[in-house]
Amino acid sequence: MESKDAFDLIVLGAGTGGYSAALRGAELGLSVGLIERAEIGGTCLNRGCIPTKALLHAAELVEGTREGAERWGIRATVEGIDYATLAAARDDVVAKNVNGLTGHLRSEGVTMVQGDARLASPREVVVGDRRLTATRAVVLATGSAPVPFPGLSVDGLRILTSDEALKLDHVPASAVVVGAGSVGVEFASLWNSFGTHVTLVEALPSLLPTEDADLGRELARALKRKGIDVMTAARVVDVTTSDGGVRVSVESGGQTHEVNAELFLSAIGRRAVTEERGFADVGVKIDHGYVVPANWDTLETDVAGVYAVGDILPPPSLALAHASFAEGLRVAEHVAGANHYPFDYSWVPRVTYSSPEVAAVGLTEAQARAAGGEIVVNRMPFNGVARGLMLGQGGFAKVVAEKGGEVLGIHLIGAHVSELAAEAMLIRGWGAWPDDVAYLIHPHPTLSEAIGEAHLTLAGRRLHQVVVKQAGAPQPAGAAR
Repeated sequence: MESKDAFDLIVLGAGTGGYSAALRGAELGLSVGLIERAEIGGTCLNRGCIPTKALLHAAELVEGTREGAERWGIRATVEGIDYATLAAARDDVVAKNVNGLTGHLRSEGVTMVQGDARLASPREVVVGDRRLTATRAVVLATGSAPVPFPGLSVDGLRILTSDEALKLDHVPASAVVVGAGSVGVEFASLWNSFGTHVTLVEALPSLLPTEDADLGRELARALKRKGIDVMTAARVVDVTTSDGGVRVSVESGGQTHEVNAELFLSAIGRRAVTEERGFADVGVKIDHGYVVPANWDTLETDVAGVYAVGDILPPPSLALAHASFAEGLRVAEHVAGANHYPFDYSWVPRVTYSSPEVAAVGLTEAQARAAGGEIVVNRMPFNGVARGLMLGQGGFAKVVAEKGGEVLGIHLIGAHVSELAAEAMLIRGWGAWPDDVAYLIHPHPTLSEAIGEAHLTLAGRRLHQVVVKQAGAPQPAGAAR
């Protein structure tokens, strides 16, 4: 074996979790081999976070133009969507990210290997006719793939997952989107902005069903106002395709509804890509396709020196790019013997880039109540702060806290709340109490004032928030300026 095929650290998969482990390992002086069978950057950069958010930015421009004409007297119209130009701008953003990352990896001395990797032993990885050896550790970071709808074959024309949706060369006239998690809601939102008639179907009672129920209800109202047909507690019972499109039978409220559309998007989830990689053969524990760590603090598996990061981890990992970054850094630091910091998934922000946006950190109200103990809850509407009125998307900041204790969760829906998620993360991550946040001064006029005002009220220092009585008990609501 040539010395060039021996590394301190070998990483299988160059998505967010894998490349962050590679970069941090190289920075700490490890020799690193990074193996990727497809594109550097993985799903996030190429088929997920970046291209979809680029499209959502374009959708925001379309909505802004319409709002300018309808609300602000700006004489502008959207004459149509030149999808080829739009797609080229999206792809340019992706290419710049991928090229920048590739150059960064090279500059840090990371050796990149293209091809399918298989774990031959806890320290050996086979890629084609090459056998690479890791002297210290192997990191498994092979990512995830979209789950097709059961019983349907993905054809890229009528039946799609998010991968195929991003390859479309036009804006669909109509679409049925099944699954109202972040992926489904984002595609429903951006297509709606581009003029697609969208039917959004969710089997559970609320949109974004893993988030606070108030967020799901508020989002459903907002999407319905935009013209999206929202069906919750609904079940797809039949799908037929033809040259003209798809016919989808949906059972809801004891009735069956027939929906005709150009295409059907399955957004029901993603699966870990771990099959045929040799993981289980060397003793790595696999459960329902996920790699299960023996130690969640270090993310080491049952096999000493073999670690896992990213989408192949089961809950409490969140299958989010920014969580994967933290996991990759953590593993590389542990392998290199460097100092590493505490990691808690309850600190990780969760964001959906729909219109309006949704962001959350920590426990939902239901989770906090189920955990026991007395809690307090406050909702501050964004229309209660001047900036929220300007932006005109409504929504609220909701704070869930222990009575006389720390903030357990913050839940946001409204314009640009993805940019407020960092403050929510700091509040939760530092174990702040409402009094701690109330002591801080938020800039005026900004949306962030809603977070400050919500905590002010809980700390007994209410300023603009109006308190009204509901069901005989004083409850924070509304606000006056």
